[in-house]
Amino acid sequence: MPEAVIVDAVRSPIGKRNGSLAGVHPVDLSAHVLRALVNRTGIDPSSIDDVIWGCVNQVGDQAAQIGRYAVLAAGWPETVPGVTVNRACGSSQSSFGFAAGMVLAGQYDLVVAGGVESMTRVPLGSGRDLGRPFGPLVRERYAADLTSGEFPGEDFNQGIGAERIAAKWGFSRHALDEYAARSHELAAAAVDAGAFDSQLVSIPEAPGFTADEGLRRGTTPETLAKLKPSFSADGVIHAGNASQISDGASAVLITTPERARELGLTPIARYHSGAVSGADPLMMLTGPIPATQKVLERSGLSISDIGAYEVNEAFAPVPMAWQVELGADLDRLNPLGGAIAVGHPLGASGTVLLTRLVNHMRDNDIRYGLQTMCEGGGTANATIIELLS
Repeated sequence: MPEAVIVDAVRSPIGKRNGSLAGVHPVDLSAHVLRALVNRTGIDPSSIDDVIWGCVNQVGDQAAQIGRYAVLAAGWPETVPGVTVNRACGSSQSSFGFAAGMVLAGQYDLVVAGGVESMTRVPLGSGRDLGRPFGPLVRERYAADLTSGEFPGEDFNQGIGAERIAAKWGFSRHALDEYAARSHELAAAAVDAGAFDSQLVSIPEAPGFTADEGLRRGTTPETLAKLKPSFSADGVIHAGNASQISDGASAVLITTPERARELGLTPIARYHSGAVSGADPLMMLTGPIPATQKVLERSGLSISDIGAYEVNEAFAPVPMAWQVELGADLDRLNPLGGAIAVGHPLGASGTVLLTRLVNHMRDNDIRYGLQTMCEGGGTANATIIELLS
C-alpha cells in the first residue's frame, strides 16, 4: 500500500473579525495560499490531481463550489479540479483525511488539502439563517431533551453544549479562564520565538499583515472575570474563553514518497492514522474524546506515545474535558496556544492545526503528533501524523 506524506504546509496569518483580511474575498484568500504552496515547492500545478477544500458557510462569497474557484483564482490550469467539503469545524481536517485516503488507495499521487473561512464576510450561521436545517425528524428525536433540563427551549447550540460540558466535568468559571489565559500566554511565547514564521504566507491585499492578530497579551483570569456570560445569565462560557471569530486559509501538499523523490521534495511527516466519530448532538462538542480513543486503538499507539496534541479550542471546556478523559499530559496539549488566543476560521482550522502541528514536530523532533476537532452536530475528526527523519 502506498504511503501518504506531507511535503509542505502553509497558512495565512489569522485575521480577527473586521480585521486585516476583511477586504479579501475568500476565493482570493484561498488562491494566495495555493500559489504559495506551489511557489515554495516548485511543483507544476498541472500535475495536481485534485484540490480538496474545506469551507463551512457555503453561501454568499463562499457559495458555488469555492474549492473550484480557488483553483481558477490561483491561475492554475483549468484542468486542475477542486471540490468543497463541509464537516463543520473539521472541514479541512476531513479534506486532509480524504486526500490522504485517495493517495493511500493509489487513486491520487499529488493532492492539495486545505480550507478557508471569511467569518467577517460570511458571518457564522449565515446558512442556518436561510431556513431550519435540522428538520422535523431530528427535532422530534431530541424534543424531550430540547425542552427540559438546565437549558429548556434551547436549540442545537454549541455555546450551550460548552456549558453542558463544563457542568458535567465540574469546571468552574475560574478554571476555564485560567485555561484561556494559558492559551494567550503560550501563543505569545510561540510568536516571540518565531514558531510560526516559516509557515505563514503573505497576503497582497494586506501588506504588513504578518502575524495572527487575535492575540491579547497580558490576558489573565482576573481580566477575563470581568466579561459577561454569553449563553446563560449565570453561565461560565463567555467571549474570552471561547474561540475567536476569524478569517483565514491554509493548505497542505500530500503525495507519495516515490513521487516526492521524483519532484525533488523532502517529506516532513506521514499520515499515520485517522478516525471520525459521532457523539451527543446536544452536548455536541465531546466528539474528540471518542474520536481520539478510536484513532489510538486503530494506530496501536497510546496517548503517552504522542508528543504533541492539537485539540481545537472551540471553547475552553472542550480540550479540558478531552485532557481529563484521555489522561493526557497537559504540557503537550496545545503547546503553541490555540483558537482562544488566535482565532478559529472554521473551514480553514483543520489544516491550520495541522500546519502548526507538523512544524512544531519538526522544530522539536517529536515523532508522533495528534490533532482533533469538535464539530457542529456532534462529530469529530482525529488524526495522527508521524515525523520523518
